[in-house]
Amino acid sequence: MSYQNPLRDKRDKRLPRIAGPSGLVIFGVTGDLARKKLMPAVYDLANRGLLPPGFSLVGFARRDWAAQDFDKIVHDAVKQHARTPFREATWRQLAQGFRFVPGDFSDDDAFDRLADTVRELDQQQGTGGNYAFYLSIPPSFFDIVSKQLDRSGLAHPDEPDQWRRVIIEKPFGHDLESARQLNATVESIFPPDSIFRIDHYLGKETVQNILALRFANQLFEPIWNAHYVDHVQITMAEDIGIEGRAGYYDGIGAARDVIQNHLLQLLALVAMEEPVSFNASDLRAEKEKILSAVRLPEDLSEYTARGQYAAGWAGGLKVNGFLDEDGIPEGSTTETYAAVRLDIDTRRWAGVPFYLRTGKRLGRRVTEVAIVFKRAPHLPFESTATEELGQNALVIRVQPDEGTTIRFGSKVPGTAMEVRDVTMDFGYGGSFTEESPEAYERLILDVLLGDPPLFPRHEEVELSWQILDPIEEYWAANGGRPERYAPGGWGPASSDQMLARDGRAWRRP
Repeated sequence: MSYQNPLRDKRDKRLPRIAGPSGLVIFGVTGDLARKKLMPAVYDLANRGLLPPGFSLVGFARRDWAAQDFDKIVHDAVKQHARTPFREATWRQLAQGFRFVPGDFSDDDAFDRLADTVRELDQQQGTGGNYAFYLSIPPSFFDIVSKQLDRSGLAHPDEPDQWRRVIIEKPFGHDLESARQLNATVESIFPPDSIFRIDHYLGKETVQNILALRFANQLFEPIWNAHYVDHVQITMAEDIGIEGRAGYYDGIGAARDVIQNHLLQLLALVAMEEPVSFNASDLRAEKEKILSAVRLPEDLSEYTARGQYAAGWAGGLKVNGFLDEDGIPEGSTTETYAAVRLDIDTRRWAGVPFYLRTGKRLGRRVTEVAIVFKRAPHLPFESTATEELGQNALVIRVQPDEGTTIRFGSKVPGTAMEVRDVTMDFGYGGSFTEESPEAYERLILDVLLGDPPLFPRHEEVELSWQILDPIEEYWAANGGRPERYAPGGWGPASSDQMLARDGRAWRRP
């Protein structure tokens, strides 16, 4: 059930939906994700009037905190990281529903205290007995926390009209087998429609705009196919290193951390057929069709690349190499850069390669999708071009500077027929007065509303692992040590060679 504002005209679909009576329990509330993203997102939702007056936030962690300590932690996190202005009135109302329960994930008594706290909040705040449990914890603890929620009765509502939902932060396993085991455990406790797998990239406005760009505009859809598209590049680059995340990152690597979820989800949105509607079941069905049609290259040695950033200079600063970072064992073969070519066996995309890459310590922070079109069949301007004409391209900038750029050839002013590449740009910041909400705001609100289109279900997760597992197995058996690359550049030479074999080159964002 979702709460309807009685003052709102139900016919006006432009107005935002408001969550009904509910609460959120965050496991791992002391971590960076909770402090920098989740708690500020809750405050921003409250500040925008999208949470009910009696909303509650319960933190669970292995800290011996008093209630006032937790209040201060949330207060400081909100003031430092919230997107919207800090308002004392909003804060005071929200803070009335704050509670903290200390304990270990294996501590039965702690979960029993949590269950008592949830029941008390229902009486004091009017949560309606509706709770979402956010597992902002390492994946190795998903299993035990899910079982504790089951044992303590927290996973099961007391009344038929109440709901309990679980939110699982990626990664969803570390391979296909572990993903299936995790899914079996969680689905044995929660109904499938009550499981929300968070991929925060799907909450970004520019990612959702891919669907609007494709299906709301007759301009693009007729050329969105193998007749006109030469290839597609999907890039997620970071200019930072692992930033103290050695415990998580070593053994996971760039491919598992980014390609398996973020980049394959972007690929699915770019390549999918038009859904019957944007309901969750219709949208997911089309994404699953595309992921099931993805094919790996026959020679993984030529069409995959992996690397590790070396020590050097980046952004005017001297930086450590990956193997010099604190907590990274000597001789680690975990990659900080990964690239792969994928093909899609459908009529629309036959013969169009999709190149995916991600890496740390690269030239700049950017996530983009570039649809690169074939050259015109006849170019009478080659002799008069001021420089070599590139290929037309449609570039969707996911972050930062969210927007879309079109690259095409245009005549240079003058008497001669000279042509060169120019760009036409659309930016969210310059076109809309309202600032885009942070991804976690949209996703948390959708969980409270029970709206699942932006959350991948387990079939999508398993299909993604089926794509990545053979690559990981090949690297483990034949890859050896990843190739070193200089910080501040664009990855190892083998990645450039991968595209050069096809007569193409990576974009330099």
